[in-house]
This record gives sequence, C-alpha cells and structure tokens, in this order.
Amino acid sequence: MNTTLSRKTAYLGAGAGMVLFAIFGLLPGSLLGGAAGIKLAGMLFGLPLGSGIISRMIVLASMLVGVMASGITIVTATTTMGWLTGSLLEQGTAKQGLAMSSK
Repeated sequence: MNTTLSRKTAYLGAGAGMVLFAIFGLLPGSLLGGAAGIKLAGMLFGLPLGSGIISRMIVLASMLVGVMASGITIVTATTTMGWLTGSLLEQGTAKQGLAMSSK
C-alpha cells in the first residue's frame, strides 16, 4: 500500500501541532512546571524560597520538563490525527479505485 498520502498528512499534522504548541502549550507548560518546581523546592528548602542557585535550578528544570511534556503531547496527538486522516483517505481512494476498475 502506498503510504505517501498518510506520510504527508502526518507531516502536516506535526506542523500544525508545532503551531498549536507555540500558541497554546508553551505558557501553560512553563507555568505548571514552574509551580511544580516551586512546590518541590519548597519541600526541600522550606518556603519562602531563598535566592540560592539550587532552588532556582530545580524550578528551571521543572519548567523545562513541563514545556517538553506539553510539546511532546500536543505534537504527538496532532501527528497521529494527521496520519489517521491520511490513512482513511488512502483507504477511501483505494476502494474507489477498486470499484471503478470492476465496472
């Protein structure tokens, strides 16, 4: 079976996912990750947090994890949706080709 259409729609879905991530995922990912990092650093060092480098590194690392998790989730979901759309379109065109060739 030819997979060029499903591959093209998967790439289209990945591109759309990157745009959606930039618009809707970047800020919430860093916000939620930063909140988790402040909570973790607060458990380790006590609240309110001081201006130490270790607590800042914990918050930064958790913000990066939040952004990465958000990006991976959004781009994977849209790529899968694009691939599934392409696969359905390929199956539909293959069935139409079989129906036309049998007439």
